[in-house]
Amino acid sequence: MTVGIASSDSSSAAQLIAAMEQAGVAGLIRQWIIPTARMPDAAEALPDVLLLDLARETEPLFAFGAHVRRIRPATRLIALSAVSPPTHQLLVEAMRVGVQDFLAKPVAADVLKNMLSQFAEELGGQVRPSLDKLIVVMGAKGGVGATTVSVNLGVQLSVFARKHVALLDFARPLGNAHLLLDLHPRFGVRDAVDNLDRLDSHFFGGLLTPHKTKLQVLGGATQPEEWQTIPVPLLERVVNVAQNSFDMVLLDMGSQFSDEWSSILKMARMILIVAEANVPSLWTLQRRLLALTGLGVEPDRARIVLNRWHKGDEAVMKGIQKDFNWPVFACIPNDFRKASTSVNLGTPLLENAQNNGLSLRYRQIAAWIAGIESAPTEKKGGLRGMFSFQAKR
Repeated sequence: MTVGIASSDSSSAAQLIAAMEQAGVAGLIRQWIIPTARMPDAAEALPDVLLLDLARETEPLFAFGAHVRRIRPATRLIALSAVSPPTHQLLVEAMRVGVQDFLAKPVAADVLKNMLSQFAEELGGQVRPSLDKLIVVMGAKGGVGATTVSVNLGVQLSVFARKHVALLDFARPLGNAHLLLDLHPRFGVRDAVDNLDRLDSHFFGGLLTPHKTKLQVLGGATQPEEWQTIPVPLLERVVNVAQNSFDMVLLDMGSQFSDEWSSILKMARMILIVAEANVPSLWTLQRRLLALTGLGVEPDRARIVLNRWHKGDEAVMKGIQKDFNWPVFACIPNDFRKASTSVNLGTPLLENAQNNGLSLRYRQIAAWIAGIESAPTEKKGGLRGMFSFQAKR
């Protein structure tokens, strides 16, 4: 669904764009500043919904709305007014040009989301056009390497798959993704939540810390008490803005979550659950899968990733697939020396993939997620046959 904004106030229009991006419903947002030098014509892609940001002078905005409706009668007009409730005269003028709904300014992102979601369903469109962008990475328990997986997968998606990728560090109680990249973020998740009133793609970009691989990182909490001022439900709006700005969004969730996270988990294209082939990890993995199902997450979105894998663990993998009735999506080989050096130096695994099983595995996962058919393969006698991707349960 495409949404247009017609406004005579650039500041007000910017606030509307921020609310739209946080709502995460529109696939494309167009903007016109009124009066405009040129009215749109039939050759242009006119929006499914047009928001008329009414000011003191309503006539130019109503004239613009009427022009759009003449060219594309299916466009739905919504008037936004600081006068609430609207006067009788304003209602009459609005009805003459085809306005179908009124919203009071300032408009909350949640109000826009509910209204536009309803319109999207009426149009038969997808309510969440960004569904294929979000990849959540969580640990079955602490210490299994979820952040390591997030960072290295993000780097490979950026470098090998050539995607514009953001990594959101939402791990609790502390985020340390920046340490694995030797970065020093000035801003983080708390800054995004504290500035929701103006959080759009441009402002969000200023909060990110770029890595030399072009991966962009939103820093996590540096003090545990920061989460006391970060309402989890508001993080969905931060994720929506990220999805409007990037080809792919990786979310490092750490190992802690509750039902407050359900809205974010439900919007994810894929949830990678990182575990190890040992009893404590597998015990929590099974309960994590059950918890996700209980939150209403579609089972085929959850993927098991076994980290620090040894070839002797193959029997464990078969047991998981039999006992859990859930396939193992991927296994990441154990190479303590390379992994430890990478973490301690803050340098991601980017060596020649043909000579490094860890780099190769992350590159293969990135290729599968990005839909690249020509994924790199192991040399003869290497790791071939130990791993396979499972797309469905």
